[in-house]
Amino acid sequence: MEIKILGTGCPNCQRLEKNTREALAMMGVEAQITKVTQMKDIMAYNILSTPGLVINEKVVASGRVPMPAEIGSMIASALV
Repeated sequence: MEIKILGTGCPNCQRLEKNTREALAMMGVEAQITKVTQMKDIMAYNILSTPGLVINEKVVASGRVPMPAEIGSMIASALV
């Protein structure tokens, strides 16, 4: 599983990464987490605001910081 955090490194982007790592740990799932920080690369995902969360190349959240439980649901859906 590949997860990308889209954002320039702002506090919300950092919180999204923390929540994502927490969700993965709670589920016992391993994933490769990549930070996408270049605006041209972020814009390729067609999101209007950061931070963005991408699981297996599908944008699942943007412009907000989901809680770990919600991220866990997104990860579970991607595993099916």
